[in-house]
Amino acid sequence: MITVEIVYALPRQQIVVEEQVALGSTVGDVLKASKIHGQVPDLHIVDGKVGIFGKAVKLSQPLKSGDRIEIYRPLINDPKEARRRKAAESAA
Repeated sequence: MITVEIVYALPRQQIVVEEQVALGSTVGDVLKASKIHGQVPDLHIVDGKVGIFGKAVKLSQPLKSGDRIEIYRPLINDPKEARRRKAAESAA
């Protein structure tokens, strides 16, 4: 067994769940069986947007002891679009 953390950040709250999982488990395996769903019932993993320590990974990524799985939320504002709007306002 190995220990991993699952993290989901809301605007004003961070939820961290520690899980004991079998060696050889993947990110997807752990997320499906995680206790985090009890704390965030409406949690949806959008297009597999997850990472380990800030680096995007696929759900098929095998885990190592101590890994921190981060579940990413969809962006409210697209940074590229915000820059375009700002540039257009500056040019006007």
